[in-house]
Amino acid sequence: MANFSNQMRLSSTILRRLHQRVAAAVNSYSSRNFTTTEGHRPTIVHKRSLDILHDPWFNKGTAFSFTERDRLHIRGLLPPNVMSFEQQIARFMADLKRLEVQARDGPSDPYVLAKWRILNRLHDRNETLYYKVLMENIEEYAPIVYTPTVGLVCQKYSGLFRRPRGMYFSAEDRGEMMSMVYNWPADQVDMIVVTDGSRILGLGDLGVQGIGIAIGKLDLYVAAAGINPQRVLPVMIDVGTDNENLLKDPLYLGLQEHRLDGEEYIEVIDEFMEAVFTRWPHVIVQFEDFQSKWAFKLLQRYRNNYRMFNDDVQGTAGVAIAGLLGAVRAQGRPMIDFPKMKIVVAGAGSAGIGVLNAARKTMARMLGNTEVAFESARSQFWVVDAKGLITEARENVDPDARPFARKIKEIERQGLSEGATLAEVVRKVKPDVLLGLSACGGLFSKEVLEALKHSTSTRPAIFPMSNPTRNAECTPEEAFSVLGENIIFASGSPFKDVDLGNGHVGHCNQANNMFLFPGIGLGTLLSGSRIVSDGMLQAAAECLAAYMTEEEVLKGIIYPSISRIRDITKEVAAAVVKEAIEEDLAEGYREMDSRELRKLDEAQISEFVENNMWSPDYPTLVYKKD
Repeated sequence: MANFSNQMRLSSTILRRLHQRVAAAVNSYSSRNFTTTEGHRPTIVHKRSLDILHDPWFNKGTAFSFTERDRLHIRGLLPPNVMSFEQQIARFMADLKRLEVQARDGPSDPYVLAKWRILNRLHDRNETLYYKVLMENIEEYAPIVYTPTVGLVCQKYSGLFRRPRGMYFSAEDRGEMMSMVYNWPADQVDMIVVTDGSRILGLGDLGVQGIGIAIGKLDLYVAAAGINPQRVLPVMIDVGTDNENLLKDPLYLGLQEHRLDGEEYIEVIDEFMEAVFTRWPHVIVQFEDFQSKWAFKLLQRYRNNYRMFNDDVQGTAGVAIAGLLGAVRAQGRPMIDFPKMKIVVAGAGSAGIGVLNAARKTMARMLGNTEVAFESARSQFWVVDAKGLITEARENVDPDARPFARKIKEIERQGLSEGATLAEVVRKVKPDVLLGLSACGGLFSKEVLEALKHSTSTRPAIFPMSNPTRNAECTPEEAFSVLGENIIFASGSPFKDVDLGNGHVGHCNQANNMFLFPGIGLGTLLSGSRIVSDGMLQAAAECLAAYMTEEEVLKGIIYPSISRIRDITKEVAAAVVKEAIEEDLAEGYREMDSRELRKLDEAQISEFVENNMWSPDYPTLVYKKD
């Protein structure tokens, strides 16, 4: 009975989230007056004349009114025609379309990089207009400022660098970081994305050039979550690089020495964390693209003392859980069937292990959250790395992967052995889900896909989640051509839907962390939670899983389109705030203290979140002498 009660409790949680948006729309409630912190209040500036025109935080370009031009001493420094936001956007978009080809840096420079160059120039001139363009064209430009183009940007960053954005802390700065943080001009920082460049996407060690991924992630924090762009900070911690090409490259901008390791490495990260939380005690730090050997260690080292999370470990896990729960729904099965799903995972790095741990915990919760339930959930996973199937017979198994090593007696009954190939495992196990987090492009070969035909599921799910596009384990065309239309497909990078003929469409879902990490960050910020708890992460994943309607899910659509990212981020943030309140972690945000926060119902929490999301509108600028 206890198991059944737990199953029904989690299932009812998902169902409640499914109907939450509808209920919020039809239920009337007594409106509360919230402080709109990201509203249209005037902004005090301490500069005038050319200084204001050269500051992307405050520059409006040709949109400055005549009264502002007088007040800020810029009359005569701009053409006389005052343009509206809409006119500026139309002008920029016309230029963008015209300049895409011309902006290419030689024949080897792809058009996507040309688009990135033009958008980056706008970012350098006028941040507000940049985010307005990005938000109004999010489907087209998210793949430019984020994956997959950001991977190419990082590879070429030393050559692309023109204007500093963010902060760089290096091994040469040991002992100086506490004073260095005060070089950043913003007195308030809400969100930091930090990387050490050691594992950028699936591209390996890119050293200091990895700063590009931190910048791209924060662009989405602004566009999707409405974090004020003046309160975000991309950070690179340069502890060297083991990339021999970069060590020999005379144009490389980072330290040309091998990476620090061991205690020396940890000391640098410790000093950085102490410094940023000393200056900005309420900041949230997202760790990004740290190599597997450090990702888990640093997460465990800091997560109980600082407001931080690791997107590769926890964000990827949450998105995968949402997709797995969506796959159960798409197969027409009750949610409590999730613990029965057989899942083959290709890849045992930080992302793969993060997904395994999260999926196991979710299954165990449904089965009663006991030791027996936890062990039972373990048996639903088969993990394959570069050496094949991981079993207890393997020597020197990574400690993080060891809990998922198959027992010899189990695999012998299935006709498998240590090191069995992915195709062999899929053929023998007949999984419901094939999940790719290997960063090995093309790993799901025709042989592997043919093996998946024998799945015991009526609608198997295939998730090639590795980024960027070239690292995807397979393309949707390959999957649908071999397996037919009756599958669920979700990839980490964007692909177009596949025309299957006869009016049928193979839906290509994008299982990308962008649907979760902005909401996790925003919800943590607005709740004032001291930490990012497992419960808050689980609430975010369940919210995403429940976001799609039943009709959409039965069509094979288990993730929203990027065009809805602002709305899904609001929903995820509200779910995170609610969970923080329930766990008694919430301490409030600005005027909304913890006691007031606890009085809010679900609709009011959603309103509170929306009112605190920044929108790209030009504020009235008022000069005050510093």
